[in-house]
Amino acid sequence: MEKEERKEVYDTPVTDENGSPISIVWKPDLYKLQQESPKPQPVFAPSAVSGCPFFYGLEYHGAMNHKEANSLLTDDGNYLIRLSTSSDDKMYTLSLKIFGKVHHYKLFYDGQHYVSQKRFNTINDLVADGLVTLYMESKAGKYIYLMHSLISYEKSPYMTLNKLKRKTIKKLKPRQLNCEEVVDYDKPHNFKTHNFKGLNWCELCSNFLWGFTQQGVKCEDCGFSAHFKCSEKLPPDCYPDLKLFRGVFDKCVEEIERRGMSVEGIYRVSGFQEEMDSLRLALDKDGKGTIMDDQAYENIHVVASILKMYLRLLPIPLITYDVHPLVIKALEIQMSWERLAELRTALKKLPPAHYNTLSYLMAHLHRVTLRLDENKMTAQNLSTVFAPTLMPMPDLIDFKGTIPDMNRDISALHMIIENQNAIFN
Repeated sequence: MEKEERKEVYDTPVTDENGSPISIVWKPDLYKLQQESPKPQPVFAPSAVSGCPFFYGLEYHGAMNHKEANSLLTDDGNYLIRLSTSSDDKMYTLSLKIFGKVHHYKLFYDGQHYVSQKRFNTINDLVADGLVTLYMESKAGKYIYLMHSLISYEKSPYMTLNKLKRKTIKKLKPRQLNCEEVVDYDKPHNFKTHNFKGLNWCELCSNFLWGFTQQGVKCEDCGFSAHFKCSEKLPPDCYPDLKLFRGVFDKCVEEIERRGMSVEGIYRVSGFQEEMDSLRLALDKDGKGTIMDDQAYENIHVVASILKMYLRLLPIPLITYDVHPLVIKALEIQMSWERLAELRTALKKLPPAHYNTLSYLMAHLHRVTLRLDENKMTAQNLSTVFAPTLMPMPDLIDFKGTIPDMNRDISALHMIIENQNAIFN
């Protein structure tokens, strides 16, 4: 696909067999280019070179100037390593050929090989990634520029594939409902450079994440994958994913069970905001590897407050919007055993990840109530604290900002905590 032959997919209508326009989710152009790029072909020295560093192999040719290197690299993808003789300093140089031209790069090693920021375990991996990058920049430079310039968030794969989820969350925007009790989801993404395995595409521009390592970034909270430049154009609307949340959630529960079960007002008393901010930053950086023992955070209420905060950040609550009314309806049954059976049936309709997490949380809260004499937290107290977080509904708050009676939600959660063993078997 030469530059002059390429038509930008942004301007090219795509139709089905009947001529009707269809929407493309993922664009394959850059993937095809990566497949076309030259493959690494090391040029080995005729024999082992004396003084060869342990981290190089037969591709190391010893002292050699660039003209000698050029004469040995005959085909695209050819490469060798040499000790540069063009300066007084000892300098290892990677010489490789692409598009009929030899390029020379200063080479470094600190346990991994690198030319700039990317690190590689082998020289072959470094060269493979470099050849792809050079090939992409030459063959599709204009395309790459346009794909970053013309991206549309509203038409991105992320929006296309998450319409229902986004529609539900949109109803919860505090600025629309004018109520502080609803969680503010205007949260920046927690992007970190990521090594993607297999074939992956950018969820914003829908183009392939090319290369073999550090191809882009991934949000550690919601899992959004993107090119580096594409990530800079995302609005602050990260909605943490339950799968990514679970490790942090378990870590907090374990710490609370280790040293917080006898603390009066656990979950009811809030931690200090400054310490909460500190722990939140640590969790964003290190996830479940975060140290949160009493040496790091003496006040266990800080950990409990963070756990509640992460639950509030879930885009879809643990008791989902469609299951919520079924839970409330179960309360109308008079016979206690029938009420529990109906409640159990309703909760079985939760997605597996929600069901398992809710079961784990309810078992934990039940254990908290067993230490009532020390912590003063009854099932009623805990239900009052957690009901607004675990059982919110998009239409529970009117546009005047008034909060409706949540007694039924509290009663339902109270029943689940007290009967968690029978309900979750």
